[in-house]
Amino acid sequence: MTAAERGIDGAVAGSGLLDRERIIARPGFNRWLVPPAALAIHLCIGMAYGFSVFWLPLSKSLGITASTACPDMTLASALFTTTCDWRVADLGWIYTLFFVLLGSSAAIWGGWLERAGPRKAGVVSACCWCGGIVLAAIGVITHQLWMMWLGAGVIGGIGLGLGYISPVSTLIKWFPDRRGMATGMAIMGFGGGAMIGAPLANLLMNAFKTDKSVGVWQTFIVLAAIYFVFMMGGAFGYRIPPAGWRPEGWMPPAAKSTMITTRHVHLRDAHKTSQFWLIWAVLCLNVSAGIGVIGMASPMLQEIFAGSLIGLPDVAFAQLDAGQKAAIATIAAGFAGLLSLFNIGGRFFWASLSDKIGRKNTYYCFFVIGIALYALAPTFAGMGNKALFVLSFGIILSMYGGGFATIPAYLADIFGTQFVGAIHGRLLTAWATAGIVGPVVVNYIREAQIAAGVAPGPTLYTGTMYILAGMLAFGLIANALVKPLGNKWFMSDDEVAALQAKSAAVKAGPTGSFGIGTGGLDAKAMLAWAVVGIPLLWGVWVTLRATFALFG
Repeated sequence: MTAAERGIDGAVAGSGLLDRERIIARPGFNRWLVPPAALAIHLCIGMAYGFSVFWLPLSKSLGITASTACPDMTLASALFTTTCDWRVADLGWIYTLFFVLLGSSAAIWGGWLERAGPRKAGVVSACCWCGGIVLAAIGVITHQLWMMWLGAGVIGGIGLGLGYISPVSTLIKWFPDRRGMATGMAIMGFGGGAMIGAPLANLLMNAFKTDKSVGVWQTFIVLAAIYFVFMMGGAFGYRIPPAGWRPEGWMPPAAKSTMITTRHVHLRDAHKTSQFWLIWAVLCLNVSAGIGVIGMASPMLQEIFAGSLIGLPDVAFAQLDAGQKAAIATIAAGFAGLLSLFNIGGRFFWASLSDKIGRKNTYYCFFVIGIALYALAPTFAGMGNKALFVLSFGIILSMYGGGFATIPAYLADIFGTQFVGAIHGRLLTAWATAGIVGPVVVNYIREAQIAAGVAPGPTLYTGTMYILAGMLAFGLIANALVKPLGNKWFMSDDEVAALQAKSAAVKAGPTGSFGIGTGGLDAKAMLAWAVVGIPLLWGVWVTLRATFALFG
């Protein structure tokens, strides 16, 4: 029985509910139901970008109104203490673990996902991400930081990796005629998760807060429940097309006469080239600078602008009362959401621009503009100019998101397209590394400044901004050193032809739409889009409202 026949007649006998064979589409299935399924998962796991809203409340989980500090506490003792409040830097390691485990799990289980199918991967992702948040809630209740690291950071990070890669290849298969749009939709969702999750988490914490609790563990439980419902809905919404399927009326572009002689680097050789590691450094340094800012976005805005966020420009952060701090925390959550909005937009804007000016020139823009903005950020903060400060970091975050969208094309330019997907998977270890470097630089420099007697305010982050600018300068150098590969690295024409012949053999058989994938934005598809679109619009509205409050 062919894959096409399985898609038309239903699942193969004996296939399990989560098996790949079970989700082959049948006639009448609308391919426009798949993108909202992917968004349902990515919008949930994208909350990883918004976890900074929890750091300040968790740093007072024992003292409630003020942190119960222990000056002699080390990172090791912080993992097990039940009498001292955690430092923001200790909590920031959860954020680091998110992206270390995301990159690692994506690289380790990417092959398994292709065999198991997106539904099984989506279910495992939901269980890991939501189960990890629940375990983190238990860690808050028992005041055990190691449990939060294990739950949200490690287990949740594995869920992030599986959820991140689960829809990409599926969407490419469903939209061979619009591949850029298809992958952009998925990546957009991950970038936009914090825009919904950060303000929602802030609302929940304020609702659950009492004189004995900062409301974080209750918020974790509610978020885990909401995310589990959406992610399971997304996982069970996944379908894959049968072999030989193509959109109705669409024909693959005619191969150019030179296609067979287009040069490609084999996967086994890509990592042996200096170009791979230079591009690895380019991605790592660009992401490190951006990811560190995302992880501290909420506390940074609160501590730098403090009372000026609520019309009290002469009131420092330490002088604010509990009610005032709650008010500026709401505004800061909106700032995190605004950065998420720039993150989303940058993924489309910069990737599109790279088609016109080239990938290398696009990364030149990232580094040159980024260096200038990081160097100017302390000046904007010292001036008390919220508009310029926020706009600067919005542009920085647009380039952070644009870097993710542009790097696959950069790899294709250098290494060819035959193995670009697998090469990209290996390159994501740069993201995992950046998940350590960026937050550590931002968090621990902040702690060192506080230990040196620097009060929360504009000067608290001055050194950090200059260091991040320096990191981008190294990225600029790495990008400048990327050159075309030498002849010895490319496969011969015979090797390329043999690989493409194998692919053609696999795809041999009947082709066509089989009545699958048609329908466009019909009523069912519009309902599916509404399920993910309404929360996304709410996030945009809250973000814009907070932006008006920020500049009001």
